Amino acid sequence: MLDKARTIQDQLSAWRRDFHMHPELGFQETRTAGKVAEIMEQFGYRVRRGVGRTGVVADLGSGKPVFAIRADMDALPIQESNKVSYISQNPGVMHACGHDSHTSMALGAAVLLAREKFPGTVRFLFQPSEEVGDDEGVSGAPRMIQDGAMEGVDMVIATHVDASMPAGAICIKSGPASGGVDSWFGEIIGKGAHGAHPQESIDPFYISAHVILALNGIVSRRLDPFDPAVVSLGSLHGGFTENVIPERVKMTGTLRYTETRVREQIHNEIRRAFEIARTLGGNYELNIQTGTPPMINSSLASDLIEAVAGDLLGKQNILPWKNELGAEDFGCFMELAPGAMFLLGTGSEKFQCHLHNPDFDLDESCLPVGTAIFAETALRFLRKAKT
Repeated sequence: MLDKARTIQDQLSAWRRDFHMHPELGFQETRTAGKVAEIMEQFGYRVRRGVGRTGVVADLGSGKPVFAIRADMDALPIQESNKVSYISQNPGVMHACGHDSHTSMALGAAVLLAREKFPGTVRFLFQPSEEVGDDEGVSGAPRMIQDGAMEGVDMVIATHVDASMPAGAICIKSGPASGGVDSWFGEIIGKGAHGAHPQESIDPFYISAHVILALNGIVSRRLDPFDPAVVSLGSLHGGFTENVIPERVKMTGTLRYTETRVREQIHNEIRRAFEIARTLGGNYELNIQTGTPPMINSSLASDLIEAVAGDLLGKQNILPWKNELGAEDFGCFMELAPGAMFLLGTGSEKFQCHLHNPDFDLDESCLPVGTAIFAETALRFLRKAKT
């Protein structure tokens, strides 16, 4: 399958560069989705458009089992700095997270699978808006699920590019593979006064300092040291001039976790931290918004991907997993079916810039690798599940 994928290297690169030149933000991927749908229809797939607003679902085959491959399509609000022929043509928007390559590799796998015979159904989930939520804070994966994208699915896989790894290598593991993420929005309420008369105020900055110390102590002093978690303060806003103590200070942040019980504990500890405001004579408002769950790679899916990668690439190209708490809404799909995401190396001496950077680019020799793993994993699962 890797040899077959390499025969379409030029097409994979052409697709990837086209998407790179025309990036679109979350829930605005109309051109990308349109092109994806046209290509899938050309290869005989049954296509549903507008799934999860701007997503595409494409099926080939019939009946059970159903194997799904997910690729996200959205870009980031970043002005590209690369000096390449395929530089973004949309000012202030760039594929700085590699989603253009994810989409291209899924299309490549669709081409290869259209040439094969297999039992059951292969389904492609071209997802919008992995990076951001809509006006209700909901990202693309849950929106696609609401529109039935995961109905009947028996396994789902995905990949994410990683420039810190050499092109042609992968990482895969079972268990927690990314953090779940929630956001919190707080406001410390005091009493304003002139800066020359602090005794007439209830200073929200003073109170905020104590709240921030308490927030920063949650992970180090309130959680079990063996429970991975993060509580981060992302913004702090208050006041309007140098000689007036304001009435309010706003602060926002996120929390990361891998287990539900830890998430619940962090929520309680954040509330406890903000209670300090009342102890010091002020008040507070706090809103904690539920985000995406952690990705928990199933052993069934991760073992299958690892076996495929070992056969295609050699075991020496399967690298140790790097634990981190970055978030990915692919975990929403894996709450409904066994699944796994593998990391795909895209780095080389020329391509070393990391994700979410205006200089990000990738070694396109990785594209056939991801394509082949997608296609071969699908075939092995469908053929084995049917026997």
